[in-house]
Amino acid sequence: MSLRGRDGLGGRAAIAGIGATEFSKDSGRSELRLAVEAVRAALADAGLRPADVDGMVTFTMDTSPEITVAQAAGIGELSFFSRIHYGGGAACATVQQAALAIAAGVADVVVCYRAFNERSGRRFGSGVRHREPSAEGAALGWTLPFGLLTPASWVAMAARRYLHTYGLTPEAFGHVAVVDRTYAAANPAAYFHGRPITLADHAASRWIAEPLRLLDCCQETDGGQALVVTSVERARDLPHPPAVIAAAAQGAGRAQEQMTSFYRDDLTGLPETAVVARQLWRTSGLAPADIDVGILYDHFTPFVLMQLEEFGFCAPGEAPDFVAEERLPLNTHGGQLGEAYLHGMNGVAEAVRQIRGTAVNRIPGAERVLVTAGTGVPTSGLVLTADPQG
Repeated sequence: MSLRGRDGLGGRAAIAGIGATEFSKDSGRSELRLAVEAVRAALADAGLRPADVDGMVTFTMDTSPEITVAQAAGIGELSFFSRIHYGGGAACATVQQAALAIAAGVADVVVCYRAFNERSGRRFGSGVRHREPSAEGAALGWTLPFGLLTPASWVAMAARRYLHTYGLTPEAFGHVAVVDRTYAAANPAAYFHGRPITLADHAASRWIAEPLRLLDCCQETDGGQALVVTSVERARDLPHPPAVIAAAAQGAGRAQEQMTSFYRDDLTGLPETAVVARQLWRTSGLAPADIDVGILYDHFTPFVLMQLEEFGFCAPGEAPDFVAEERLPLNTHGGQLGEAYLHGMNGVAEAVRQIRGTAVNRIPGAERVLVTAGTGVPTSGLVLTADPQG
C-alpha cells in the first residue's frame, strides 16, 4: 500500500541550476565527456563551483559512474551518491533523491545528471539484446517469443486496447505529436527546430507497431543534461529564482513489470502513474486545475494521454480531446518527440525555465509545473513551483 498522507519533503529543496550539451544524433565524444559538460554548465548556471558539490545522483543503465564524473568535473569529496533504476522512470526520482539528501542534511549541493550516446551508441529503442539472466528478464519470456521485442511493440499492446475501449482511431495519438512538434519548431535547442507537423503528416508516417506510427515514437538522441539541487534558503542567494520542489514521488503499481504489464485487469491506464499522482497532489496541496504547464514523459504518444487521465486532468477516454483543445500547455520544449530524448531530464530543465520565465515558449504567469518520468515502468514525478518568497 502506498502512502496515505502528505509527506514531509515538499518545499525543503529547490533546483538552482540547469545545464545541457547540444542535442544531436552523433555527438562525436564519450558519454563521460557529455556528462561532465552538462554538470559544469549546470554549476555555472547556479553560480557554484565544483568544490561546492557533495552529492551526485544518476540512473542505472549508465556508463559514467558518479565518482568518475566527479573526478573529471573537478568535484572533490562526496557525502552522498545514488542511482535510480528503471530507465526513464528515474528522471524525477533523481531529483527526489537529491531533495531527500538535502532535507536530511546528508548533502548541501547535489548534482543530478544523465548523459548518453543513445543514437550513435546504444539504442534503447532496438529492444532486448544479449540480456543476462535475471528475474526481470524472465518476465520478458512471456512476450518475446510472440514477437514483442521492442518498446514500441510493448506499448502498442496497451495503445490498441485504449483505442478499442474508447472507440477511437490512431488520430487520437496524433494530437500529442502535433503539439510537441509545434513547440519544438520554435525551440532552437530542439532537434526538430523549424519542423512542425500536422495531423496529416502523422497519419502519413509509416507504421512501427500498429497502432503506433513513426511520429508516435520519441527520437533517439546523443547528449547530456544536469540539474543542481540545494536547499531553498541557499538557492535564494544564487543567481536565478529557485524552482521549489513542492512535491516529489515514486510509484510502482500492482502487477508491475518493465513495459510489459499485460496481466493487469485493465490495459487502458497506468497504475504506477496513479501512485505518483496521489502523492504529488497530497504533498503539494494542489489539484489538476492549479497546474500551469504539464511536462509529461512522451516516449510514446498513447502514454501521454493515459497520464493526463491518471492525474485527473480529464476522465478516461477524454484525453485526446483535452490535448486537441489545448486545455493545458504540454511539453513546451518539444518533449522527447521534438526536442531530445534524454530520459526525461530535459523535461525537468524545461519546467525550471518555465518557473524562471526564461523558456523559449514561455507560458506567462507559469508558477506551478507538473513533471513526469517514464511510464510503463516504475516511475516518478515532480511538482515544481515558484518561490513563495520570490
